[in-house]
Amino acid sequence: MLDQKKVFQTLRDNGVTFFTGVPDSYLNGFCNYALTNCAERNIIAANEGNAVGIAAGHYFASREIPLVYMQNSGEGNALNPLASLADRNVYAVPMLLLIGWRGQGNTEPNHPQHTLQGEITVKLMDLLHIPYSVLTDSDEAFAETVEKAVARCKETRGAYALIAPKGVMADPDKPNNADAAYPMSREEAIEIILVHMPDDTVYSATTGRATRELFFLREKRNETKSRDFLNVGSMGHASSVALGIAMEKPDRKVVVLDGDSAAIMHMGALTMVSKIHVPNYMHIVLNNGAHESVGGQPSAGHLLDFTRIAEACGYRTVGHAVTAKEELIDAIEKLKDCGQASFIDCRIHKGLSRKLPPIVFDHRAAIDSLTEDLNR
Repeated sequence: MLDQKKVFQTLRDNGVTFFTGVPDSYLNGFCNYALTNCAERNIIAANEGNAVGIAAGHYFASREIPLVYMQNSGEGNALNPLASLADRNVYAVPMLLLIGWRGQGNTEPNHPQHTLQGEITVKLMDLLHIPYSVLTDSDEAFAETVEKAVARCKETRGAYALIAPKGVMADPDKPNNADAAYPMSREEAIEIILVHMPDDTVYSATTGRATRELFFLREKRNETKSRDFLNVGSMGHASSVALGIAMEKPDRKVVVLDGDSAAIMHMGALTMVSKIHVPNYMHIVLNNGAHESVGGQPSAGHLLDFTRIAEACGYRTVGHAVTAKEELIDAIEKLKDCGQASFIDCRIHKGLSRKLPPIVFDHRAAIDSLTEDLNR
């Protein structure tokens, strides 16, 4: 991994002191250094497009070149503002893009959700007419690349991408930053939900730890996995997939096991229940206030009143977040047959309750099994 102290000194030497983006495990060394050392100059955004907008505003107000960081899966969220707002033919916003290159070559053999994204990462830069450099684990080369990139940004008033392959910006030892803010872990909360919902409930689990914990809880409990949708990519869309299922299968309970960062990333999806009657649909946010799967950087999850937001969008709630096992059980019992879409903000602590191996499964077989179950 690059020496992050030198990385940030190089950026400062070239006038880059403002950072915004969405954390990525391939960039966790960079993200955690920015979090610890850059304070108000590092803004963790709701999604990557949001970050591009923030960066544009920073440039307009300061004339200083910002840096936007993201996993390559976030290029999709950033595409519209990069191709319109920031484009040289529109408002011409110079910025550095630091992009973690998941799925490069065969670096993610067990994670097919990264395969196509890895294949098109630099191709998207070509399509956007954004020049780029692929970083190496050399502090000297990084300094030369940043100097060249910043000069190009100033010359063209356009973006320049720094593509970070595996290991260049990532600490191999991802920390398990546990806290005691709330009594339940995510795994404990998921198991409580499994116990207190009907056996034929369909679950849609969000990207990250929720998918892994649901997967291994099914094995621990000797239960079928054929009723589970594991949203291994497309962060923020587990609730939309679940909504589509709930609309088509009104006789089945459908539960979203969402994350706070994922729900925030595409919060507009919450509004859909204001115009669609789906009383079989329950949306549960497992809210630890962190981007835990990529290094534990803070989200806005514990700063928001998700319950009031959900109520304003048309959900039935119990009027407050739940923080203990008994409260979660009570909320499930009150809401599962309440006659309208329901929502629970389940506050949990950070940290992993146990070490789980990566999920290795046949994605096509899994979705075919779920489809078969839904169409009996």
